Amino acid sequence: MVAAGTGPCAVEQRTVGFVGKSPCEGSGQGARFGELEHGVTVDTTRKVSAPVPRLLHPPDRTGQWCPDLIRSVDSTILMMSITRGRRWTPAGPDPGAPMEFGIFSNGYTPGPAAHDSESEHTELMREAEYAILADKHNWKYIWFGEHHGLTEYSHMSAPSPMMGWVAAQTDYIHIGSAITSLPTNKEHPVRIAERAAMLDHVTNNRFEFGTGRGAGSHELRTFNVMDPSVTKAQWDEVIREIPRMWEQKDYDFDGEFFTVPTPHNILPKPYGRGHPPLWVACGNPPTFAKAGSMGIGAIAFNFEPIHNLKGRVDAYKEAIQDPVDQIGQFKNDNVMMTNACICLEDRDEARAVAMAKGRGYLVTMVNMYHDTMPKSPDAIVWPNPPRDPGWTEELLDMAIDGGYMLCGNPEEVCEQLNNYKDVGCDQVVFGLPTEGLTHDQTLEMVELFGDQVIPEHDGDRVHSTDRYRARA
Repeated sequence: MVAAGTGPCAVEQRTVGFVGKSPCEGSGQGARFGELEHGVTVDTTRKVSAPVPRLLHPPDRTGQWCPDLIRSVDSTILMMSITRGRRWTPAGPDPGAPMEFGIFSNGYTPGPAAHDSESEHTELMREAEYAILADKHNWKYIWFGEHHGLTEYSHMSAPSPMMGWVAAQTDYIHIGSAITSLPTNKEHPVRIAERAAMLDHVTNNRFEFGTGRGAGSHELRTFNVMDPSVTKAQWDEVIREIPRMWEQKDYDFDGEFFTVPTPHNILPKPYGRGHPPLWVACGNPPTFAKAGSMGIGAIAFNFEPIHNLKGRVDAYKEAIQDPVDQIGQFKNDNVMMTNACICLEDRDEARAVAMAKGRGYLVTMVNMYHDTMPKSPDAIVWPNPPRDPGWTEELLDMAIDGGYMLCGNPEEVCEQLNNYKDVGCDQVVFGLPTEGLTHDQTLEMVELFGDQVIPEHDGDRVHSTDRYRARA
């Protein structure tokens, strides 16, 4: 037993041997692993529910990979987690294409809390608490929104510090931006590329780069974007250039919306192989096929019956099979769907929360602030109060069957998730906190869903985006 480092961040380490033949034996790289006697240095300060194989980063960007390690993942039991900064990811085929799960954090601060500094602080730090707890209970992703001036709906205006805070206290969960808006009036693209690459380092390759045009005219006008339609072309220009910034040592550009007039080396470069997986928000139907044609992940929003989205998901899946407009170094074949979930041990308690008044409050704010997204003509817009449908057991069942939400005990929710699998969703993400749930109930749900539901749909401890990135 050895101690790693000193001070408050020190961790206790031990060496765990491989079961069977050393993965690097005969590969010409035995010396690298021989220092550990064919073992892996692991962090034993946190409980790991299952082994997580990871692909070891070379000591520098030109180092050699261990091919036998990649080939032998299926037959060799490896132990996670390697001391931070050194990770394994198998590059082989995805075993069974599981459906993955994540949490969406948006800084939701409703009611009087939005106008009280202490309450606002409590709400923001609770969202970090959910992410840190989720890391220990099989959740693969935590996504942080970014909005500006959207009172009550989202106080998450600067997610990067929050992502760094969460990264320092987690080992497994991937940390994503959902989304980083790319209008050039708001921020120069070089700054965005620099920040994303830095997050790739501080998260040890766990950063997911979600992008988009921006949520609506209200916050775009904060940055003097008076015509939201122009952001479509701005996003298209910027998303193509950021991978080039990461790859080139002498980058310059003279575009329609931004310029880098003299060659510069944009630093830091992403950590190790490839770059953070690329995603785009698909608030409008045509964006699905566009995302597929560019070979990037699709972030979708479930504001209508889930099966209505199947045609859009199919269009994405068809386009991404052979992306004709590929950007970046690898294809990220992923549809992420956001929705609401109330999963508690007591099904009656879960259903009572779902039927309580106030469940539509968040939706009324979505209808106001996200005014560039399509919605029904009779949508209720905040500050008008949500229409009380007089919830009954029958109406709740109709909402669940339609895929508007998941609700019940773990067994019921596990079955309801088949609707999302049928549509073709690769990842399902739930916004927390959910209206009606107390803080303690939310913590219960993170643990319960993670321990009892996720293993039934996702038996693969490796993130799909790690697999895709390993092919870069």
